[in-house]
Amino acid sequence: MREKKHKLRAGALLQRESLSASELSLWSHLIQGRVFHFSPYLISRSVALYSPIGNEVATEEIRDHAFKTRKKLFYPKLGKGQNSGLIRVDSPEELKPGRYGILEPIGNRLITERGHEGLVVFVPGLAFDLQGNRLGRGKGWYDRVLELLGEGTTIVALAYEFQVVEELPVERWDRRVHYIITERRIIDCVDVPFRSKGGVSK
Repeated sequence: MREKKHKLRAGALLQRESLSASELSLWSHLIQGRVFHFSPYLISRSVALYSPIGNEVATEEIRDHAFKTRKKLFYPKLGKGQNSGLIRVDSPEELKPGRYGILEPIGNRLITERGHEGLVVFVPGLAFDLQGNRLGRGKGWYDRVLELLGEGTTIVALAYEFQVVEELPVERWDRRVHYIITERRIIDCVDVPFRSKGGVSK
């Protein structure tokens, strides 16, 4: 299982990092544009975003829109002992390079248990399948963040269409995403039967 995931990560990372600057800019813009017509995001009062690294889908447009519409905005922060948490930010200036050079919140206003209700969390990844299984960077960074979230949280992947595959290897601790938003479509993973060879997309 570990070797298979390693090979998949290497191939997916190579394909993603081969994107041109123009492709990255256009597709990220299209993906973020779809978010602004995505009902769970529009009705949410609290949103969690990631700071992209490499050629991950950009999130700045969503960030600015969240601030403009007065949503509570959170970003993950890697704390001591590898403990992650979601920290609230009120402006882009509250994000500074942290561990691994990723922009993290400089504050310490952890999301409360009540804040998990109706929360929409956007996550990156290297590959996803139609059932919502996610292949991450391999550090377990977002897995630790997702473990802290309640059942009322909606998890949404932002990905390029080529990152969506038919099926990924799954381990018991992996947590699925509920939706995948690409430059072409919004995929509702909840409506996809387990290990289905097809897919339902909206």
